[in-house]
Amino acid sequence: MIADKPGLMEEVRARFAHVEACPFEGPRIFFENAGGALRLKSVIETSATYAGYPDNQGRDNPAAAALMAAIAKGKADMALFFNAAGGRVFVGESGTEVLFRLVRTAALGAETGGVMLGSTLEHPASASAMARWAAVTGRPHIRVAHDDATGTVGLAAYRPHLTADLRVATIVHTSPVTGMSVDVAGIAAAIREVAPDCFIIVDGIQHASHGAVDTGAVLADGYAVSPYKVFARHGYGVGWASDRLTALVKEQIVGGPADAWELGTRDAGSYATFSDVVAYLDWLGGHFTTSGERRSRIEAAGKAIAGHEARLMTAMIHGTGNLAGLVALPGVTLIGGDAVEGREGVVSLRLANMASGDLVRFLAERGIRVHIRRNDHYCGNILGPLGYEDCIRVSVSHYNTEAEVAAFLTAMREATGAP
Repeated sequence: MIADKPGLMEEVRARFAHVEACPFEGPRIFFENAGGALRLKSVIETSATYAGYPDNQGRDNPAAAALMAAIAKGKADMALFFNAAGGRVFVGESGTEVLFRLVRTAALGAETGGVMLGSTLEHPASASAMARWAAVTGRPHIRVAHDDATGTVGLAAYRPHLTADLRVATIVHTSPVTGMSVDVAGIAAAIREVAPDCFIIVDGIQHASHGAVDTGAVLADGYAVSPYKVFARHGYGVGWASDRLTALVKEQIVGGPADAWELGTRDAGSYATFSDVVAYLDWLGGHFTTSGERRSRIEAAGKAIAGHEARLMTAMIHGTGNLAGLVALPGVTLIGGDAVEGREGVVSLRLANMASGDLVRFLAERGIRVHIRRNDHYCGNILGPLGYEDCIRVSVSHYNTEAEVAAFLTAMREATGAP
């Protein structure tokens, strides 16, 4: 575990900006990571550097050559991050835009007829893309119902809907509201058994900062992440598309390369800042393996991050030291149950004696940053069936500590009125 290696947690935290204090409000504990992780200091420096370059790609000068080299390195690092065997990595406007592009390309390029399959657990980024392009292509859009009690959706729920005429399927890797992960590999394998030509698109936006990504292991044709949730910055999304998805007709400049996903000139700093993320994971993983292979170190980092966050989730839900966990505090209701296994960095909850908005402010006054989620177009798929209008989301990352969790539980004990 990260916290078990002397000095490592301090080294980790030193690599991120604003770990202990908000630049606007002062000292605080950051438990709003699902809304956007803290930024690596290297990412901030790289962003500023590349924003200042006046030169463009594709010119006959040293500056252009340097930009093209940064893009090439960024693409290689992205492919390593995805553990991609073939296919193409690309940068888009956002993770949401990348998902729309992947779904659109698959829906328009797949064999005509058939159905498109998703689930009610999905973020509206993929669900909306599927609804849009199912309507355009005249296909039914089937949504497998998730389990309110566990906050996830399993293979058993998918099985009745697995038919040979599946054309496009979307799977969310982890819910950003319940924090519960999905057996993507198992569901994808079951889809492949009955519909081997189905295009499978995975929304990895919530998962990507909580463990290693492996597109081959999950049998995906497309995978999307949002870099601002993986220690980078806003302003771009990163996607991977398999060779067969890349071979389909896509929007592209007439006469341009058929295998290119990017449209227009992309920001070289996008690629360079993602290289910073991969370099950080490489560094972190080197503390947990002696392997000389970068991918092995990235996987080791993923395991270390997942293990550390599981410890934080256990402390938050079941208690730490002499502090009661959320399950033992009066009036607390957890969204999606109290399981730690399968949970990736998120606990969403309601408090009987305090409105969610008031609880966010109550915690803020005690130096703890969390966020309210509402029964709207972003979270209504989770909160609506439960009959809730809102909840608060508490989300951690691997640079958070058990001491910070203890401070949160102390504040929650005060909020509940528990002795």
